[in-house]
Amino acid sequence: MVSRIIPVVLFLHDNTQSDPVVKANNNPIVVFWFRRDLRLEDNKGLYQALKSGRKVLPLFIFDESVIDPLPGNDHRVSFIYQSLASMDESLQNNGGGLLIKRGKPLEVIRELLSDYPVEAVYCNMDHEPYGRKRDYEVAGLLNDHGIRFHTFWDHLLLHPEKVLKQDGTPYQVFTPYSNRWKQILQSGDLEYHASEKLLKHIMPEQSMPGPEQSSLFPDLTELGFTWSSLKTPSPKIDKDLIRAYDRLRDFPAAEGTSKLGVHLRFGTLGIRNLAKIAAELNEVFLGELIWREFYAMILWYYPAVVDQAFKPAYDRIEWRNNEKEFLAWKEGNTGYPMVDAGMRQLNQTGYMHNRLRMVTASFLTKHLLIDWRWGEAYFAEKLFDYELSSNNGGWQWCAGSGCDAAPYFRIFNPYSQQKKFDPQDEFVKKWVPEADSEDYVREIVAHKKARERCLQVYKRALEATSNKNGQ
Repeated sequence: MVSRIIPVVLFLHDNTQSDPVVKANNNPIVVFWFRRDLRLEDNKGLYQALKSGRKVLPLFIFDESVIDPLPGNDHRVSFIYQSLASMDESLQNNGGGLLIKRGKPLEVIRELLSDYPVEAVYCNMDHEPYGRKRDYEVAGLLNDHGIRFHTFWDHLLLHPEKVLKQDGTPYQVFTPYSNRWKQILQSGDLEYHASEKLLKHIMPEQSMPGPEQSSLFPDLTELGFTWSSLKTPSPKIDKDLIRAYDRLRDFPAAEGTSKLGVHLRFGTLGIRNLAKIAAELNEVFLGELIWREFYAMILWYYPAVVDQAFKPAYDRIEWRNNEKEFLAWKEGNTGYPMVDAGMRQLNQTGYMHNRLRMVTASFLTKHLLIDWRWGEAYFAEKLFDYELSSNNGGWQWCAGSGCDAAPYFRIFNPYSQQKKFDPQDEFVKKWVPEADSEDYVREIVAHKKARERCLQVYKRALEATSNKNGQ
């Protein structure tokens, strides 16, 4: 069984009012704390730190709460490390460098306060429960020391609290949210922040601890990891692909998706420039960016969705949770070529085409009646572009349990999906070459039987809830 630790949610409020404490006989500095914004260009929080009038110490923390559960060759850690190395090179060219630490953020920040005359800490906010809890605790520590904590909204275009219904409550349906989101978005929200032009304000390397750069920037092995062999998707924005996105996005063999998710997730690509291009070239592509913001908003207001159904009635479903079938699904051995192709693509590349994400998730939850939380956790383990809110939202949409989700009686037929979106079997042949041979595994369950079983189980759960509420 898959399990996950769910953090307690505390709400962060930007603390910028306290008077700073400056250590005697030292010039005060500010810290910019990189997290999911691993770029020097158009970085809102970094831009404000560099404009502060103080020298800026750039910091990245490999958070042990996050990385300790990961495998030693996790592909996302390798990607983060490569991104940091590229940033460090640019900072060195400007006379500075990037300070890398491994540990618990609260402990690392406390240590920095004893080593440096820190006047303020700057960072970009996070919308996920763990990030908000972490920042709440750090804000408390800084406040105790009279140090300002400046936070900015950078990895999404609009803060969840900006896009609300007229009565001040959050949306639960995508289309009205999307319409309101487009109305609210103003030119100021797409303003470019030229942080890369202010790097002269980075703290000189010789002012940082240690005589050599290696003491600032440890080797990957010093952090307890080895290099992943998986290839990182390119961060290049392909305008021709975006123009054709609405025509090609559903065909996995066509390479019609941008694969920019990992770069949005870790902030190696700024959302503002991409949104501008999307708005100019393709409304459907822009819509996918809005879906990302919608699910982030849902997680912000309803953090319980991490381990509970958005629609409570769906937590009454009697999942079968067959371990053997779950393993077959994970390994791409279900006997359904379209499902197996998607799972093998995920396992071998760390990426899965969006159409296949829906097909495989629907198959797990409805054909096999395995709890969506099991599948969501497996995707979290494997996906290069894993983002909690989008992953959770997508899985709950497929399971029928989420906000604005597909109705429970909508059950993808994997064969129909293959015929419609891979008509020449190009994608299937690439990932499941034995599909037409006697060597291919038999269907784990017949589609018709699985569909009927799913409808009965879902209906029973929803009727039980309805009857309970009617008493």
